[in-house]
Amino acid sequence: MPKAKVKTKKPQVVKKPVKETSKKAEKAVSAGKQEKYFEAVGRRKTAIARVRIFAKKGASFSDESGNLKMEFSDFIINGKPINNYFTSFDLQQIVKVALEKMNCLGKFSVSVKVKGGGFHAQAEAVRHGISRALVIFNQDFRRRLKKAGFLTRDPRMRERKKFGLKRARRAPQWKKR
Repeated sequence: MPKAKVKTKKPQVVKKPVKETSKKAEKAVSAGKQEKYFEAVGRRKTAIARVRIFAKKGASFSDESGNLKMEFSDFIINGKPINNYFTSFDLQQIVKVALEKMNCLGKFSVSVKVKGGGFHAQAEAVRHGISRALVIFNQDFRRRLKKAGFLTRDPRMRERKKFGLKRARRAPQWKKR
């Protein structure tokens, strides 16, 4: 004879009401910093960069001359200064070009966590993230950054390898005899 199933009552869990706070305020509290920052994510191929730009104290953002020099300590990528992470001058220029275009090079300190892809894709992902963060900071920057092509996410990725082929489209060599 089959055994009868006994139904047990599970205790009910009472959920406490959650206090509504903004995402930016939660990030600032969780980071333990009182500084205000703007965060954005940039992508290129398989590289993903999480960028935070901190407004420097005493920097005027209305000044359009913008001939301020950025120190290496103001630009940290994965815990290293930019000149240690991107050793090539060209890659450093790719990263900084969005700030130069907006004349904000010495007005922000930048912190980046980047992973995936190669160095060139990482540099372009950082540029994309910085551009997005600048638009969050000031919506007036959007037109110039969009025209320069820094806000467009480059979707090109490597095609996957197919079954029965050597690479994505490379077939094994065919021999008649």
